Amino acid sequence: VLVNSGSRHEAKYLSGISHFLEKLAFSSTAQFGSKDEILLTLEKHGGICDCQASRDTIMYAVSAEARGLDTVVNLLADVALRPRLSDEEIEMTRAAIRFELEDLNMRPDPEPLLTEMIHAAAYRDNTVGLNRFCPVENTDKIGREVLHSYLRNYYTPDRMVLAGVGIEHEQLVECAQKHLLGVEPAWGRGQAADVDRSVAQYTGGIVKVEKDMSDVSLGPTPIPELTHIMIGLESCSFLEEDFIPFAVLNMMMGGGGSFSAGGPGKGMFTRLYLNVLNRHHWMYNATSYHHSYEDTGLLCIHASADPKQVREMVEIITREFILMAGAVGEVELERAKTQLKSMLMMNLESRPVIFEDVGRQVLATNTRKLPHELCALISQVKSADIKRVVTKMLHKKPAVAALGDLRDLPTYEHIQAALSSRDGRLPRVYRLFR
Repeated sequence: VLVNSGSRHEAKYLSGISHFLEKLAFSSTAQFGSKDEILLTLEKHGGICDCQASRDTIMYAVSAEARGLDTVVNLLADVALRPRLSDEEIEMTRAAIRFELEDLNMRPDPEPLLTEMIHAAAYRDNTVGLNRFCPVENTDKIGREVLHSYLRNYYTPDRMVLAGVGIEHEQLVECAQKHLLGVEPAWGRGQAADVDRSVAQYTGGIVKVEKDMSDVSLGPTPIPELTHIMIGLESCSFLEEDFIPFAVLNMMMGGGGSFSAGGPGKGMFTRLYLNVLNRHHWMYNATSYHHSYEDTGLLCIHASADPKQVREMVEIITREFILMAGAVGEVELERAKTQLKSMLMMNLESRPVIFEDVGRQVLATNTRKLPHELCALISQVKSADIKRVVTKMLHKKPAVAALGDLRDLPTYEHIQAALSSRDGRLPRVYRLFR
């Protein structure tokens, strides 16, 4: 079951409700007395369960033998619509969230933190810029009343999709009618009063967190102290036609860590490997990411290096952004398109991925584009399309996230100036010595 609800809908609520719902999923319900009872029921059909909350979707998923379809749909309906949310479960969830937040700040890999920061910088205080994780100060404020009020507004039939893979469509429809139609949710049948339909407003901006990164390593070999920078620009939503050229561009940029093993298939011919990691031995990471939602998107590059080389690292990244709008070689473009197609096809060999693909597409558009249709669209991308989408993207203000020792970080105005210049170079800084 996928629900069109996530941290982006929490503007009128306490931040962190989706995080709570994710952790509370598959606890006791109207039919099942405890989490253990749910797991035992699934075990009879060789089943496993999981819940994931993102910025715009909450997904309750079960994988089990096809024979157990009726049981599984019944269980999913109960978990999504009739959770008990007992005081004890809410208390355990608070503890789990506090532990997770502590763990996030101690992890050597700052990726989740940087992703939060770049979204907060790009969409200041609105929709997808709202925090996906529950802030520590809110853990004690979220209780059953708050959760029910939120669920009443967002867990409505028009915002839910039941998706399945490995079963006949008619069977699934039959089960849905039996277990989901006319169910009285735990929060009653009140009318959804306050649904947030606001569209993402891209603001651009900078979010900086000064943090001592010298002791993040675990184990005997210390990880060197690094400063992490992420620079992003607004791309487009996954409903727009330009989404495919942006996906090809992201594949063309590629990148990864400097110690990433693997041959050409791993992306060793991508621009961030060839132009950045191969030429600047002191850079530890340069990776391109593309986040896309139904009303906006964000293309960003994450780079990390020693704090003394922050300025140089930022300039290398801004130059890569400017070079995106330049000439795109035929071989390079074909390679990126082929890689994107092979990644798409390889991912869609996995049933959980097919399930998520079907669910998300139907939730957003009421239809599903099949893999061969997507491959045909990828094949049609020309170098002129890449140049067009990049030129449009470079007219926006940048979003910047910076974590670590930031003494040598260029100012936001300088980063903006570099992205508006012809060569991507930062303005010169003259230091006065007395």
